[in-house]
Formats: sequence, C-alpha cells, structure tokens
Amino acid sequence: MNPVIKSVTARIIERSKARRDAYLSRIDAAASDGPSRSGLACSNLAHGFAASGADEKKALSGSVVPNIGVVTAYNDMLSAHQPFSTYPEIIKNAARKHGAVAQVAGGVPAMCDGVTQGTDGMDLSLFSRDVIALSTAVALSHDMFDAVLCLGICDKIVPGLLIGALSFAHLPVVFVPAGPMVSGLGNKEKARVREQFAAGKIGRDELLAAESAAYHAPGTCTFYGTANSNQMLMEFMGLQLPGGSFVNPGTPLRDLLTEEAVATVLKTTNLGDNYQPLASVVSEKSIVNGIVGLLATGGSTNHTIHLVAIARAAGISIDWQDFSELSQVVPQLSRVYPNGTADVNHFHAAGGLGFMMNDMLQNGLLNEDVNTILGPGLQAYCREPAGVDGELRWSEVPPRSLDEDILRPCSRPFNEEGGMRLVNGNIGRAVVKVSAVKQEHQAITAPARVFASQQAFVDAFNQDELEKDFVAVVSQQGPRGNGMPELHKLTPYLGLLQNRGYNVALVTDGRMSGASGKVLAAIHVTPEAVAGGAIAAIRDGDLIHIDAAKGVLEVQDAADFESRAVAPPPQVTHTGMGRELFSAFRERSCSAEQGASLFDEVPL
Repeated sequence: MNPVIKSVTARIIERSKARRDAYLSRIDAAASDGPSRSGLACSNLAHGFAASGADEKKALSGSVVPNIGVVTAYNDMLSAHQPFSTYPEIIKNAARKHGAVAQVAGGVPAMCDGVTQGTDGMDLSLFSRDVIALSTAVALSHDMFDAVLCLGICDKIVPGLLIGALSFAHLPVVFVPAGPMVSGLGNKEKARVREQFAAGKIGRDELLAAESAAYHAPGTCTFYGTANSNQMLMEFMGLQLPGGSFVNPGTPLRDLLTEEAVATVLKTTNLGDNYQPLASVVSEKSIVNGIVGLLATGGSTNHTIHLVAIARAAGISIDWQDFSELSQVVPQLSRVYPNGTADVNHFHAAGGLGFMMNDMLQNGLLNEDVNTILGPGLQAYCREPAGVDGELRWSEVPPRSLDEDILRPCSRPFNEEGGMRLVNGNIGRAVVKVSAVKQEHQAITAPARVFASQQAFVDAFNQDELEKDFVAVVSQQGPRGNGMPELHKLTPYLGLLQNRGYNVALVTDGRMSGASGKVLAAIHVTPEAVAGGAIAAIRDGDLIHIDAAKGVLEVQDAADFESRAVAPPPQVTHTGMGRELFSAFRERSCSAEQGASLFDEVPL
C-alpha cells in the first residue's frame, strides 16, 4: 500500500471517529428498531400498495418477499436521463423473476448545467444537489422497502441521490447508470468552434450546428466532466456494477446490466444471509478510493465539493488538504477531454475503469479491504461485462491498455502526479485543476482585473480591454453569494486570449465546469466574498501570484491588502427563475471546502 495513501486514510479515520460513530449508531438503530413494512398499520400498508396488482399486493402483505424502492431522475428533456424511461419496467420484470417486487418510490429533479450555463437558472445548480437529497429522503420515507435502486447519472444528481440514501443506509443501495451517448463531433473540434465564435469569426448558426453535432443523442455527454466523473466514483466506491459506467444506452448489454443490478441488490437485503447495507459500503476507505480515482482520471473539480458533502453525510470528514496530498502520489493515467482529445467511449474501448482499477490495485494505490455491492474487496471490479446469447457474462480486463494515447498503466503514466492542487495565501484557500494545463501556464504573476459578473468580463473582452496579461478576479459567486454557479461562459474567452500569447488566469469563489480546461484557474476560493473573504478586497491592478506547484495564491506588493476593509457585498435581489425560493439555501450554506451544503449542521 502506498504509504501516503495509507497515512491519509488513517488520518481521515481518526479525524472522523466521533462523527462516524454517531452516524453508524443512528443507522444501526434504524436497522434494528425502526418500523418496517410489516410493522405498518393496515391502513398505511393498504395505501402503499393500492395501485399494485393482485400478486404484488399479496407479496407486500407479508414480510418475506423483498420490495425494491426505485428512485429515478428520469425526464425526457435531458439526454442523460431520457433512457431511464424504460428502466422501471425492466426492473419490475427482473424483480418478479427473482420472486420480489419493485415500486417506483419517487422522482428527483435533474437539471442540466449545459442548458443553464451563463443564465440565471445556473444559480440553482449547486443547490439542486441538496434538493435531490431531500427528494430522495421523501421517496424513501414511506418505509415500504427492503432495498433501493438509484437511477441517476449527471452532475448534482448522483451526489444528491447518495447523500439522501445515506440517511437510509440500513438498506442496501445500488446505483444504476444509463451510459454515454455514442460519439459525435470530436471534442477538440467543438472547442475550436467555440473559440471561433468567441472571436467573432463565426455566427450563432455555425456554433449551434457544431454543438448539436456534439450533443446529438440519448445518453450522457461524452466529455469527462462531472457526470462521467460521477460514474467513475460509483465504480471506484463499489456502488455500481463493474464496467457498466460507459455502456451506451439502448443496447442489449445496457439492459442486461440493469437486470443484474436488481439481482445484486436482492442478494444483500436483511431478508437473506448476505446483508450488505449502504453504511457498510460507504466508508473512510471507499471515500479515499473515490478521491484516488478522481485524481488518476483527471476528473471534475466539482467533486472537491461533492465528495466532501457525501463524506459528511456518512459521518466522514475530508478536506482539500487530503485531496492535495493524495494528488502528489497518484499518477494521472488517462487523457479524456478536456485533458486530451478522446471521449469516454474511446476510454472505455481502451480498457476503461476495469483496467485502471486492476493496475492501481497491483501498485498499492487503492484500499482493497473495502465492502462493495458485490461483497468484500475490489477484485470483482477488475473484470468487464459482455452480452453473450442474451446472457450477461464476465471476463478479465485486458492485461494492457489498447490505446496508450488515452489510457496508461502506473508504470508509464501521463504525469507522475494527479491533477488537483490546493493553493492558499492571503486571498484564501482554493482548488486548482492542472491536468489539462500545460506546465508553462501553471504559475502566473499578473495584475488583477476585477469583474462583478461573467457578463462584465465578456463586455470587457468585446470592447478590446483584455489584450494583455492579467488575472481575472470574479467574486460574489460563492454558495452564499448567488448559489455558486459554474463560470463556464469565461472558458472560451480566456482560452482565446491564452492562444494569442497572453498570460491569463482566473481567481473566483465560484465554480468552473467539470470540464475545467487549459487555463489556470484558482476556484472555490474560501472564505467566499459574501462571508467576508479577502477575495472581495482585491482591486484592479493588485499583483496576483498563483503557483500551482508551490501551492501559492496571494496578492503581492500591496502592503495594505491584509488590513483593507472588506466592503459589504452589494445588495442583490435574487429573483426570477425560482431563485427567490432558495434564499434559505444561500443563508445556511457552509463553505465550499465543507461541501457547500445545507445539511452541515444536521445532527448525526
């Protein structure tokens, strides 16, 4: 076992002991003392199966036949979730074959950052995670279920489902994905077209045609952003079937994997001899495995927030220092856009997560002694599924990568270190993702240019005010400010300026897309401006120094900086697009490093 990974894991276990013990005690009480379906009053139970068929009613009247609660993120506007429309019937049929019952317990909202980027609706994006967690709790509160299947895939949906499910962690839980759309317009070409549009060289029609060729079918977007990072996490944490993350929708193998998820969760209920509740799968060691997977794949910066919130929901305390220390010893093993030109379909074909996990286990980079939905240990995840004559078959993963431009073993990594860095200084603490940033752009010293919004930056660009070296500072974008939207609108403009030879970077208390790219960006600055953070004291012309390698984020040559009074934030009325309904979320949210969650002070 790598000594740093072993040490960080031990530190997290020690740090979390009191919270974790309290959490497990609560879950144990739910398993032993809480009411179950058989304990419901006749009127309650009758309401719970009133719409079921005669056979299901008979089965649910007793306590021997297991009932699966399905929590789904289905909607048919968003490509990633549209395939879930057929899943309930597949799940119900599979449950019947195993002598069980399945009911759709409830739905959760699934919003898309791709649709809301740069709009007022994006201010709801991060908080939708906690709404999803609450919706999951409502769905499972009827206490009719012996097991849970969570159908979700995209940015806030999987973290929200898991946070909600962790309050019902006395039940076994399996995550069921829908898979990525087949490959469309290449990511490198898509990025080129976006930069052409930002430069005014093409119009909206050409841009829309390119975007529609990239996002063109049912399934997840194929770049390696937060949605596909979610799927990686579920495999690395043992919550999803091996090799199932990147199987395309609408294929026979996809349906076979969904049926197998039913069989898997039914084997682990407390009605049998192999009880495996969610609380035994999500542990300090599995959380570390998730962080390690994120680093090895160059995954989404959003998980420096989501993983913290997930861990806290399980009574586990992690912070950005843990990410940073692990990043120093975890090699980068894949290059998928924005860290390369390939997409997740190419990555999967090259050997995918199974090859990566197998190689990492052999090199002591993962905690092997964990529980998974398949039982103890991660060796079961070092294999891949296939459909053979209508049946699901498993085989060992390839012994070597089938394309080392995309996927490499630990002996020949793309980089010796992972892609996440913690930077801190007199501005605060922040996260930098460097897996897609060239070495020569990983440090900068340049004057600040302060903007109140993304649009103010775009206006300055269009007025030719930004043809120079500078660090864009965009504050008031944290969770308490406006809900911490992603500032993806800035990406093509900053990328274009960097292409023109200027040294540019970004400092913000907001987020960037899960597809954070080639421009140096210190994001999630904590404390945020609205909470009195020093980022609010930065003025135009202050010399900003960022060094990802040395972990530095500071204002230089401003003797009065640390004594400057931080002006109170401007009074902004957050109305429209439902933002007025989320004022309590903005007021109560904890910091980004604590998970930017409404639930931080919820007792365990």
